[in-house]
Amino acid sequence: MFFHEQLYRSPEVMTKLKNLSITICGAGALGANITENLARSGFSKLRVIDCDRIEERNLSTQPYYRSDVGAFKVKILTNSLYRALGVKIDGKTQKLTEENAGKLLGKSELVIDTFDNSISRSAVKNYCADANISCLHVGLASEYSEIIWNENYRVPSPVNDDICDYPLARNLVMLTVAVACEVVVNFAATKQQDNFTVTLGDFAVRPLLFM
Repeated sequence: MFFHEQLYRSPEVMTKLKNLSITICGAGALGANITENLARSGFSKLRVIDCDRIEERNLSTQPYYRSDVGAFKVKILTNSLYRALGVKIDGKTQKLTEENAGKLLGKSELVIDTFDNSISRSAVKNYCADANISCLHVGLASEYSEIIWNENYRVPSPVNDDICDYPLARNLVMLTVAVACEVVVNFAATKQQDNFTVTLGDFAVRPLLFM
C-alpha cells in the first residue's frame, strides 16, 4: 500500500513511521488533513482528538463531504480512513482540558497540536512539557503559518482565538500540512526537531531559528 513511500524513504524509515505513536489534537483544517496525510504516508499508531461537528463552511478546507454536515469530525475522519486504508485510528470526541490531558495524551510519543483556541493549546503545551512528551504546534494566521516545537512555542493571546470568520486559503492549509508532515517524518526517522514558517504570498518556506 505504501510502495512509493517505501521506495523514497527506505524500509527502515517506514518501520519507524509505522511504530511511532502520535496524537493529533484537532480535526479541522490542519488536524484532519495532517491525520490523513500521516495515515497515507505509513503512520499507523494515530489518535485524533476533537469535540466539534462538521459545518458547511468547513468543506472547502477539510476532508469532509456535504453529507457529513452535523456529524462529529472525528467519527467521519476515522471511518473514512479505515475504509480507504484499513488503518484503525483511535478517535476521541472529547474536549481536551488541563484535567483530562494526561488521560488523552499520556501514551503518546509525539503530540501534534492544531487546536484553534489558546486554552486548549496551553493545556497541550503544559502537559507535554511536564510529561516530557515531544510536541509540535501547527497554526495559521491569514497568509502565514508556523510549525514550532514545544520548547520554543508561545501560546497566542486569547484575543487571537479562532471565531471561524477569518480569511483562509486552502493552498496555505495544504502547504502547511505538507511541511508539518515532513517535519514529523524527519522526527520519526532521526529525532530531529525543525521549526518553520510558511507564507503563501511568496510561496516561502523558511527555517525558524531561535537563539
